[in-house]
Amino acid sequence: MPKAHDRAAASRVSVFVLGTAQDGGVPHVGCVRVCCKTARKHGLQRHPACLGVVDRAANQTLLIEASPAIDAQISLLQEASGLEGQGRNPVDAVLLTHAHIGHYAGLLQLGREVAATRRLPVWVSARMADFLRANGPWKQLVELEQIELRAFTPGTPFRPLPGLDVEAIPVPHRDEYSDTMAFRLRGENRALLFVPDINRWSASSKTQSRDLLAELLEGVDVAYLDGTFWDGSEVPGRNLREIPHPTMKETMQRLASRARAQPGALRFIHLNHSNPAWRDPLVEAQVDRQGFALARRGERVDL
Repeated sequence: MPKAHDRAAASRVSVFVLGTAQDGGVPHVGCVRVCCKTARKHGLQRHPACLGVVDRAANQTLLIEASPAIDAQISLLQEASGLEGQGRNPVDAVLLTHAHIGHYAGLLQLGREVAATRRLPVWVSARMADFLRANGPWKQLVELEQIELRAFTPGTPFRPLPGLDVEAIPVPHRDEYSDTMAFRLRGENRALLFVPDINRWSASSKTQSRDLLAELLEGVDVAYLDGTFWDGSEVPGRNLREIPHPTMKETMQRLASRARAQPGALRFIHLNHSNPAWRDPLVEAQVDRQGFALARRGERVDL
């Protein structure tokens, strides 16, 4: 099960949680409710969902998502790994799920005004690569060779680090600028699923309806699942049809038997600032009692 990070090397490849919140983090711009008022008053922060991967044999690191909190998240990854990047690049590669601000806006910090990276590999889908090449300010990163776009093929494993196999799986989401991916990460011993954003856990076509959640979890030991909303009631005044996500309650109902069999292996990430699972002990206790867990910043999973 995930555990607090330390410097002991239990396996070649380890995954670290670097952020757990929805794109806006906590406190959330424009929120004047108690969830963010309390966070501002006490200087508390929760950064957007992000993972970091360390390949100890290769002395390389991978950042999964480039959030607006990219500096703090890279610093945590460097502290956890004991690696400080190679030359001008603070990490060895970046992997992105999609083009919503909490997942790729941190790329701006790689430009010549800030980090001035040099040919940093950024793994994306073909559609997202086209978007980044065609639109400023992102295209300047490409033109100045500060990032090097590497397009993966969904369903075909690729290696952003020498000891890590990744499979990208398309998932339904609001795809205004790019498509959206879930990632299965495989090391020598274990596999991990990362799916921070999805509209629903089923996939329908004219001819069939599929249980996408079961497909995503196939062969996976630990899963980080979209936990944006608890039950939807925590965002009054918002049209949830415009921002669809499976609620934590629905996910727990769907995966009840698996959670009982593998307590703590199913972990919620990408929680909205208003999600009561963060501030209501009774809600968090309910999550824990059913065998699920909330992702914690700094926790480690060895693959």
